[in-house]
Amino acid sequence: MQLSRLDLNLVVALRALLEERNVTRAGRRVGLSQPAMSAALSRLRRHFDDDLLARVGGHYELTALGQVLLDRTTAAYEVLERLFTSQADFDPARERREFKLIASDYAVAVFGAELARVVHEEAPGIRLRFAQTPTTVVDATDTLLSTSDGLLMPHGVISDFPATDLYGDRWVFVVSRDHPSVEDHLTRQDLARLPWVTYQRTYDAPAVRQLGMLGIEPRVEVSVDSFQMIPLLVAGTRRIALLQARLAVLLAPLADVRVVEPPYEAVPLRQALWWHPVHTHDAGHIWLRETAARVGRRMADGPEE
Repeated sequence: MQLSRLDLNLVVALRALLEERNVTRAGRRVGLSQPAMSAALSRLRRHFDDDLLARVGGHYELTALGQVLLDRTTAAYEVLERLFTSQADFDPARERREFKLIASDYAVAVFGAELARVVHEEAPGIRLRFAQTPTTVVDATDTLLSTSDGLLMPHGVISDFPATDLYGDRWVFVVSRDHPSVEDHLTRQDLARLPWVTYQRTYDAPAVRQLGMLGIEPRVEVSVDSFQMIPLLVAGTRRIALLQARLAVLLAPLADVRVVEPPYEAVPLRQALWWHPVHTHDAGHIWLRETAARVGRRMADGPEE
């Protein structure tokens, strides 16, 4: 396949057709007339030797290949968009651009909010879009980074991509403020006997692995895919949970929980901004990384230090 023989405008048409599943709506979305979009669909059908959209009753549905192409086309479109918006010079006070960052709700609350404040002050035309980290982050890191401007993730989960360190944090326990059997400290026996709330993705894996090395198997009663929900599921119960110290300090007064130090030497966290090498020399991306690093340095006096 020679890219020089392809009309890359068809990527735009293909994405609209697969997402809208309607020729008229797809044409309206990309600014083409209905006949022009029909012609684009015909070219795409010839290229893929597949109908892509098949009429079922009074509407269209994606063929098997169309379904496969749906996600691939979205990823390809975003890569092309980022490729052709790359810049040699970048003036944050005057530019208009959107940066997409993949992040957990923990990273958005602790770091993203401050980054957004700084960006608002220094670059009013810049938009930040935070997207939740998908469960495929470890298995599809290259694709994820190539279709975004960066990933906020602690060291120890992914590797082999460029990164800049942002700030440190550490693991602490949160318990209900009126917990009936936990006073000012936890014991290892408490960790084994009390019910847990856990985060159900991979970011807390180092902490969970350390518990395993200590011979402690958490008795999980509730699991959730939001760090910020954990204190609410702990409050007023006998449950305990591991949480990042910065987030725990932020949420403890709101959720009626208190922070308790681990009865062992907890694994420290070092949060970083990871990006795909394709962004390394883009002037706008360099500004984003430098701004993020500057915000991270301002956080050096937080509760993990």
